[in-house]
Amino acid sequence: MNFHFYGAPINEITRWFRDGLQRVLLQRGHVETTPEQAEIKLVVNFLDPERPKPFRRKGKATFVVGVMPGQPVQDNLLSLAYPQLVRSLSNLLIYLIPQSKEADRLEKIGFVTPEQGCYSLPYVPGDDDAFFAAVYERIAPIASARLVIDNIFDPDLEEELWEGDELTAALREAGRKLDQLNLLPAPFPLEEYLSPRDIAHLNRLYSMGGLSYGNLSCRKDERRFWMSASGVDKSNLAVIGRDILMVKGYDPELNAMRLSVPPHVDPRRVSVDAIEHWMIYTENPGVGAIIHVHAWMDGVPQTEINYPCGTYELGRAVAEKVREAPDPTRAVVGLKNHGLTITGRSLDDIFERIEGRILPQVPMSS
Repeated sequence: MNFHFYGAPINEITRWFRDGLQRVLLQRGHVETTPEQAEIKLVVNFLDPERPKPFRRKGKATFVVGVMPGQPVQDNLLSLAYPQLVRSLSNLLIYLIPQSKEADRLEKIGFVTPEQGCYSLPYVPGDDDAFFAAVYERIAPIASARLVIDNIFDPDLEEELWEGDELTAALREAGRKLDQLNLLPAPFPLEEYLSPRDIAHLNRLYSMGGLSYGNLSCRKDERRFWMSASGVDKSNLAVIGRDILMVKGYDPELNAMRLSVPPHVDPRRVSVDAIEHWMIYTENPGVGAIIHVHAWMDGVPQTEINYPCGTYELGRAVAEKVREAPDPTRAVVGLKNHGLTITGRSLDDIFERIEGRILPQVPMSS
């Protein structure tokens, strides 16, 4: 994994953090380069809180970590740091928290993700090597993960499915139930923090679709499944090919999901979690439906690394937990610092099992 440092540290803590992170990246065999020399996998963007300047990616493969000096924080890290993550168009924001307003020594750092994951890592003076090794262990796996958010639209959906079927009717009803659970976190108002150009750039790169969280799908046959589109109102899944899409496979050479759509519809992208659902359906013929919510349930197994949504690695980690479940057709898997993926024999089966057990607060951990 190559890397590039962008922007200039604005204070002593940030310069110290820059030197330590650079040191551990080089020690682990990564190569520092520039966008002119090669396509960059990891960009570390050092930000000014007053004027956070985004790094303009040339492609989806570039993972941007924003590093920003902050103020002492008690329990409102997310509200302080998340708007800065959005402003800076970062995949991950590291918020440097000093011991006091006047201090030039670090107390801890906060990690914030677009999915509103938020946790902190304390700094123990005198053991810089262990601290930066811990920072590296939290950055490297997610920075090297492979996004699978491109779609290939084939206008070959059977005409008898252009208006949907009994399964898409079930998806519409399940979408209304998902909306009534009121689990979708209230997104920060992007228009208050970003220009229209930056919002368009964010959506184009990562298919964030207005940050509408949650998705659902159901199996059509041995190789295909219906799934909600990215960023749509789950309570109004109206149009086949726009709000509900037929996923028919994954193309490993193009690293893209392949979909069947009606020839007369301008399609939306499918949910970024399609690669995860595809892996689960492919491996478990008995799974008839899957939903993903930003919520929690007590006592569930969870993935070890908070991979970003839409990555091959997250899909593989969730599929592994489903495989390990006593009954993979009725599994509940926690996605670290993010939410739940729940399999079922049908959508009704899932909602019957989770009724009264859903906790709206996702526990955060380092």
